[in-house]
Amino acid sequence: MHFLEQNTQDLRAFISQLKIVKADAAGQKSGYPKLTVITPSYNQAAFLERTILSVLNQNYPNLEYIIVDGGSTDNSVEVIRKYENYLAYWVSEKDRGQVHAINKALEKATGDYISFQNSDDVYFPGTFSRFGEAAKKNTDDILFGDLYMISTDDEVTEILKTTSYNFSCQILEGMQIHNQSLFFKRSLVEQYGKFDESYRFAFDYEFISRYTSHKTTTVRKIGGLAGALRVHADAKSSTIASVGKEEHLRVHEIYISSVGPRALNKMRYLWCRIRKIGYFALRMDFKYIRFRLSR
Repeated sequence: MHFLEQNTQDLRAFISQLKIVKADAAGQKSGYPKLTVITPSYNQAAFLERTILSVLNQNYPNLEYIIVDGGSTDNSVEVIRKYENYLAYWVSEKDRGQVHAINKALEKATGDYISFQNSDDVYFPGTFSRFGEAAKKNTDDILFGDLYMISTDDEVTEILKTTSYNFSCQILEGMQIHNQSLFFKRSLVEQYGKFDESYRFAFDYEFISRYTSHKTTTVRKIGGLAGALRVHADAKSSTIASVGKEEHLRVHEIYISSVGPRALNKMRYLWCRIRKIGYFALRMDFKYIRFRLSR
């Protein structure tokens, strides 16, 4: 069986129904940091329940789950109410969009680490425990992993592997970390501010660049499955082309001077590309190198 087929089977089984396991005393005292997960939602009832199940079925022993719905007119509220006993907070009211919804949740968040998952995306099994273990062993401000692509019926169609983080490559090459597989300390929000609502698409690129532009911010990649981006016709990401490029360029221009002289940017960009190939070559992942080079 191809590994993507196995991933598909695992994911479909994981989000098929609620599978809460009551934590025992040992689990409650495991030392896992408190994790706040935020789901902004608006008229995504077709996928919302699977997102919720991908969070709750992690059975993470120190979880705070917040859902901020923008006043959906489909049956999203009914879906949320089905699981409200497991939520720390939820609301359904008109807002100014996705970024405003997340910022509202950030004001409620009390976790040591924060993650946000859109109402059509999901986490893979074991993600929270793996990141929790990493957080227990390290004190890094940002933890992130690989990204998977899934279809409307939860078929795993593609993997987007990430390298270790580099700020220069973030600015020159583009997004190095994806929110579907991202955990960051709440203290970063307190230090450097919430998300910028003037961005419609590239707000994640902006806040990651802003947080990591400070040399004191530490970033660590965690191996293994993490999150998945669902590709479908109604997804905001499907209309990203023009506005997304403009917003990415805006972030690029803000931070490009901190990378170094513009005259050397082409060489730095080439170094970022070579660095990426070298990262996977050192791990003997030539299959993935061939796959990405063929895209």
